Amino acid sequence: MLTRVAELIAGLVPDNVDLLKALHRIQHEFTYIPREALPLLAAQFETTPALIFGTIDFYSELRQAPPAQNVVEWCSGPACLLKGSAGIRRALEATLGCFMNSQSADGKAELRLVQCDGTCHLAPLIRYRGRYLGPLSTSEAITFARSLASAATPAMEQTDFAPHAPITELEAAGHAPEPGA
Repeated sequence: MLTRVAELIAGLVPDNVDLLKALHRIQHEFTYIPREALPLLAAQFETTPALIFGTIDFYSELRQAPPAQNVVEWCSGPACLLKGSAGIRRALEATLGCFMNSQSADGKAELRLVQCDGTCHLAPLIRYRGRYLGPLSTSEAITFARSLASAATPAMEQTDFAPHAPITELEAAGHAPEPGA
């Protein structure tokens, strides 16, 4: 693993731009940034492992452990917050059995904080496997989280709609719209 990390960061120079590039390369390769890579990164970027760790910890998109089987991303943007996403967050934490930026004990679910990406017309929303679920009610969030916790096919996966498309109330309940509707 360390040999591969060295290959990924070879030729990068000690500045913040290349540090982020290195972190993204490593995460892309391993799905997370292994703790064992920190000393190698620190040497390459002429800094301390503590600074590397602080950088990883600062960016919510970077992870320090392999992802859970199901990763639910909760938007913390202003539009989502104004439209009630704090209640959705509490419901997801209670139903999935994990707090923000952590995994459930069984490793089936993980709740991640993400920043606003401009899909405010869907607020409040969550993302799951690159798809947006919103506008979302608290009860819809609970239904979705229960489907993950029960290992059933998540309600969102049971429908046939384009990635990043909004989901209707019926779709959230696991019912695909009638063709041509």
